[in-house]
Amino acid sequence: MNPGGLLGIGDVARMYHISISSLRYYEKIGILKPERIDPDSGYRYYGSRQFEVLNSIRYLRTLDMPLSEIADFLRNRDIDNMVEKLREQKKIVLAKEAELRRVERKIDNRLKMIEDARHSILDTITVCRKPPCLMIWIQNSLRIKNYLDMEKPLRQLDQQAEAVIFLGKVGVSISSEHLGEGVFDRYDGIFLLLDEVDRYDGEVTGLPEMLCVSVRFQGTHPQAPEQYRRLMAYTREHGMAVDGFSREITMIDYGLTGNTDQFVTEISIPVRC
Repeated sequence: MNPGGLLGIGDVARMYHISISSLRYYEKIGILKPERIDPDSGYRYYGSRQFEVLNSIRYLRTLDMPLSEIADFLRNRDIDNMVEKLREQKKIVLAKEAELRRVERKIDNRLKMIEDARHSILDTITVCRKPPCLMIWIQNSLRIKNYLDMEKPLRQLDQQAEAVIFLGKVGVSISSEHLGEGVFDRYDGIFLLLDEVDRYDGEVTGLPEMLCVSVRFQGTHPQAPEQYRRLMAYTREHGMAVDGFSREITMIDYGLTGNTDQFVTEISIPVRC
C-alpha cells in the first residue's frame, strides 16, 4: 500500500488481473485518469474513484462493448444513457449470434459434403434425383480448355460474393449439344453452387429437381473425358436422352489434401427417359 491510501499501477494491475499497458491505454484515451502521478518518477497511483471507473470498464468490456461507447458513457454517466447503451449492445450481440449460426450451418454443410465424398462408391454409374439447387454462372460463354482457365473468372467473382468459393462448390459444365457430339475435352461454363446460407448480390440461377446419371471417380478434370464416355454410353443403352448441361465438381482435391489418391470428382448429366 502506498502513502495516502493509493495503490500503484502494478498493484492495481495485479488486483484487477489487467495489464499495465491496458491501464496506460485507458489513461491515454481519457477514460481512466490516475489519482496522482509522481512528478519525479512519473509513477501512477490510483484510488477509490478510479476503482469505480475500472469496475464499470471491466463490466462493459465483458459485454463486448467497444471502448468508444464506454468512453461516451463515462463522460455522461446516467441511468438512461446506460440503458440505451445496453440495449444497443444487445442488438449487436443478437446480430453476431445470428451470423455465428449462419457460419455454423456453412460448416455443417461442408462437413456433410466431405464425409459424403470420403465414403463415395467409385466408378459406379447410378441414376438418381438431384435436389433443387442455386448456382451462379461465373462464365458460360467462353470455351474452357482446362481448369487453369477458371482462375481469372473466379477472381472476378471475389468482388461480388463473400468467401463462397470453397471446398467442392465450384464446378464446370458441358452443354447438352456438345455432350451429344462427344466433345468431352473442353468445358462450356463454370458455375458456383450456393448453400442456402450463402450471400451473393448478383444474378442467381435456380435449378429444379432433376433425374441424372452420375458417377464418382478418383481424380479430377484430366480423368473426366473417359467418365463422360461411360455416362453417355449408359444413357444410350438405357434409352435415355440428355436433358441439360453436365455438372462436374471435384469434391476432394488439393484444397483438402495433397494425396491425389484421395481426390474425388463427381459428374452428373440430367436425363429424361
